[in-house]
Amino acid sequence: MGDNLRLMETRLQTSQPQVAFSATLQETGNAAGNTGPFTTPIPLQYKKVFSNNGSSYNPATGIFTATVKGMYYFRFSMMNNLNATPNSVVCLTKNGQRLVSVWDTAGSDANDIDSNAVVIPLEVGDNVYVELKANRLIYEWCSGEKLGAMGEKLGTITF
Repeated sequence: MGDNLRLMETRLQTSQPQVAFSATLQETGNAAGNTGPFTTPIPLQYKKVFSNNGSSYNPATGIFTATVKGMYYFRFSMMNNLNATPNSVVCLTKNGQRLVSVWDTAGSDANDIDSNAVVIPLEVGDNVYVELKANRLIYEWCSGEKLGAMGEKLGTITF
């Protein structure tokens, strides 16, 4: 049993390119404030890149482009703006189509944080990004916890 497990781990590590990234909105740890609003929907540009194995994430555009076909896991977080009325909406988008969203647009509370995630199939050349909707904004704060996005290709094991 142990030999089979080691063989599968070796096969997984050596047979497929490693594709993964992790990033946050602000480049420095002490920059806080709103991002947005913009008159049109825009991909959020996560500027501080912690890892970018496979170089599939472009911090200049905020777009992840699949270089390897497979199943991928994406997760993102959002903090609403700190205005009296929240006005925050972001969506995870694949090739221009909304997959999942996070929003806070009602109530009088502030400092709400939410996340969402998906596991999706990607073909080479598919684009995935977190989109800030038109006339909306999100907040980045100064703490050890940062708003961010991450994605990784899930491994496959063949028996």
